Amino acid sequence: MSIHSTALSAAFKRFSFHVLKSASLRQFVSQSRAISQRAQQQHIPLSSKTQTVQTLAPSAVSTKANISSSAKTLMSQDQITESLSKMDISPIYTSDKTGSDDKGEGTLDNPFKTPLQAMRHWGKEPFPTIYVDSKEEGEKFSVISQAQMKKITKIYQREASKAESKIKKEAEEAAKRAANLEESKSIVISEDPALPAASASKINGLSQYRGQRVKVYGWVHRLRRQGKNMMFVVLRDGTGYLQCILSDNLCKTYEALLLTTESSVRIFGTLKEVPEGKSAPGGHELDADYWEIVGRSPAGGVDNVLNVESNSDVMYQNRHLWIRGENMSKILKVRHATIKAFRDHYYDRDYVEVTPPTMVQCQVEGGSTLFKFDYFGEEAYLTQSSQLYLETCIPALGNVYCIAQSYRAESSHTRRHLSEFTHIEGELPFITFDQLLEALEDLVCDTAQRIMDSKYGQLVLDLHPEFKVPQRPFKRMDYREAIAYCKEHDIKKEDGTYFEFGDDIPEAPERKMTDMIGEPILLCRFPKAMKAFYMQPDLADPIVTESVDLLLPNVGEIIGGSMRIYDEKELYAGFKREGISPDNYYWYVDQRKYGTTPHGGYGLGLERYLMWLLNSNNVRETCLYPRTADRCKP
Repeated sequence: MSIHSTALSAAFKRFSFHVLKSASLRQFVSQSRAISQRAQQQHIPLSSKTQTVQTLAPSAVSTKANISSSAKTLMSQDQITESLSKMDISPIYTSDKTGSDDKGEGTLDNPFKTPLQAMRHWGKEPFPTIYVDSKEEGEKFSVISQAQMKKITKIYQREASKAESKIKKEAEEAAKRAANLEESKSIVISEDPALPAASASKINGLSQYRGQRVKVYGWVHRLRRQGKNMMFVVLRDGTGYLQCILSDNLCKTYEALLLTTESSVRIFGTLKEVPEGKSAPGGHELDADYWEIVGRSPAGGVDNVLNVESNSDVMYQNRHLWIRGENMSKILKVRHATIKAFRDHYYDRDYVEVTPPTMVQCQVEGGSTLFKFDYFGEEAYLTQSSQLYLETCIPALGNVYCIAQSYRAESSHTRRHLSEFTHIEGELPFITFDQLLEALEDLVCDTAQRIMDSKYGQLVLDLHPEFKVPQRPFKRMDYREAIAYCKEHDIKKEDGTYFEFGDDIPEAPERKMTDMIGEPILLCRFPKAMKAFYMQPDLADPIVTESVDLLLPNVGEIIGGSMRIYDEKELYAGFKREGISPDNYYWYVDQRKYGTTPHGGYGLGLERYLMWLLNSNNVRETCLYPRTADRCKP
């Protein structure tokens, strides 16, 4: 028996029940089914219609002849079969072994996984022939058994019944909502002129107004309705959160029924301390007596765009909405506090802040990571670092620093790389390498302590409960010692070999080493060939430089620094070694001509510092709108 003759038989059955209604016609269909089954048993093609009917079913022909005159106008079996051949009667294939309910199409080459999905795909009873994995050797598919078909059909019917009930319920609720909305248009609220004038306040300044009438502006952060006569609104204004209670007509107006999260509102009411045993942000809540909508938000609010199931691409695409969340808000506030702490640190230590240009015509960290652009007919770049310009300022200002954007055109997709980042850089004259290391310890620890002592310290603990300001001095480790440590602790390169002198230790093994040691590390004296043209060679070991990377647990490198070459001839040798033309660096070379001096400096990545401070998993979480190799929007 061929698969298609079976399919035609099943389709013939389905079609007959649609067009034949009387008892005598159903009898004809029943006998026709018997004809098909007997034909299949004797391997007679169903297309041999006339012979099959005459040979196997004289009784069926007799039955057909006795059909009432009102039914004689219906099609003959030949006509029905011919019509069936023109219909879409393709069977549906399923395979528990190779099929997929998500990506399958129900075809022989791309089957569904389950018969239930086949029924869902068809959408209504009766169903076409459904094939499943055959249990016979050498046969791939076989028609689903009657018992299994009956069982799955019941499941499908229950699903369909539930879906129908859900649609009906949703329709009833929609009608009810429409009626409520229409009724709500007649409810109008207004501010009672007999009430005391309301004092305007930001949420973080409300404590002084307890027991008084106030007005507060903000965005609906959370919304909960309790029956028809009460609504709880958690308001957000950027300074904090406030729970507001709207009751009676205040929550029955047209605007109240349409209110969604992220709508902006103005709410008037009396500020009351929360009852004992209950809690609310700030320890108080606003008992509202009047409110107004300022700006509506779409139905469903921001939850229709971002929710717990959103993938990272959706979240970064909608970063402008994501930053309204509590965690992102905390991160950005801590970022603000961190920048202030750095500035306070520098101010108290007599550094002078300068603002170097970010459009430049010279490289600092290698030509391969430069963003190039046309500057009125000349080639220019976005700065990789402001270090060279800071060096020119120290003869005039002494210790200097800047907080500015830097850019690296690296096609890096690691968790700690950005194409644009906030660079905190400092330069110090008349110092030694050891003094530079001490300055780095002081910078990191003092800034962290300032943050923890500020009002934002609690936000740090909210995000990173285990954070503690590190103890000084930090562990010192030379590059050679790091290579030896990696060998001793079986930390290898990607190709499975051990690191050797001259190899760069990438992020993953560097972080593994740092996490194993479990404390801040000042990794010092890298080989000259690995570092930039301006780094001062170590006088005791000229093949290495007086350079340093500060490594912190969970992040790795957050600071890179060095003593700078202050001899003019050595500087030109550095240019030559790196293949850099000194022509655009005349102003930098002049620092070695006009009163040169030993000096050193560093650059700290703010986003990486925040990764460490907040125990963030990715540097993109610690900036406002991250710019990476694959994202430059929004």
